[in-house]
Amino acid sequence: MMNECRLCPRNCGADRTVTTGFCGAGADTIVARASLHRWEEPCISYKNGAGTVFFSGCNLHCCFCQNDQISNRLFGKVITTEELADIFLRLQDKGADNIDLVTPTHFVPNIIKALDKVKNNLSIPVVYNCGGYELKETIKDLNGYIDIYLPDIKYFSSEISAMYSKAPDYFEKASEAVATMIKQTGKLIYNDKGGLIRGTIIRHMVLPSHRHDSMKIIDWIAENTSPDEVLVSIMNQYTPFGFIPDKYKELKRRVTKMEYNSVADHAAELGINGFTQQKSSASEKYVPDFDLTGI
Repeated sequence: MMNECRLCPRNCGADRTVTTGFCGAGADTIVARASLHRWEEPCISYKNGAGTVFFSGCNLHCCFCQNDQISNRLFGKVITTEELADIFLRLQDKGADNIDLVTPTHFVPNIIKALDKVKNNLSIPVVYNCGGYELKETIKDLNGYIDIYLPDIKYFSSEISAMYSKAPDYFEKASEAVATMIKQTGKLIYNDKGGLIRGTIIRHMVLPSHRHDSMKIIDWIAENTSPDEVLVSIMNQYTPFGFIPDKYKELKRRVTKMEYNSVADHAAELGINGFTQQKSSASEKYVPDFDLTGI
């Protein structure tokens, strides 16, 4: 897979054994942090926190990414498959509610190998936490390895996704991938503590000046999914970091109360089941310190 990479919709075909793909990564796994994280959705960080593993690189390179240090600048440490497997077990030993794979798409073959090494010793769910820009074929390859899918659906408009992520086919690919995820996981299943152990959670972060695009995503979710198989997390944490290019003036401010509430209210009217966020979540303090903790 790494010799002619077709893991994501970029379809860049790079030989990642000798160069890097669109994601910025070669064939070796790069990780920036592995730790308990208490700020995921309540049903996946309900006790001690999700066992997050932050992978470096990304197939989207959104111009506003809060994890810019690792997604765009590729900060992190190269590790082996054996070391990755050991990280999973150490997080479980610390009491992690799950293994939360953050931005994992470009390392799927390595992750599968690591999970194969620990499958007999891992007793907590595995979460695939991604930007949504996925190939349904890659999601099918993950069948049997992933218990909970946590994809974004970032954009509905191809014009907006082309402008901010250079991915005009974003919604087409994301909607196909999410439908595949839901089919794979089936109805939501919880443990006796209210923790999700199987299912799909769709995330959507409201962007300034684009609430109508958000509403179209909510419409699609309402029309194509069921509340017993999907939770929806409507995020209010957009933060206008200084590295956002000046040409995107509309992204240089926070989301207003009116913008966020109009999207959340629309979801409620359509019977969407899930989570909303307080405005205080839009803060740099919620961005993890990418300091190689746990690596």
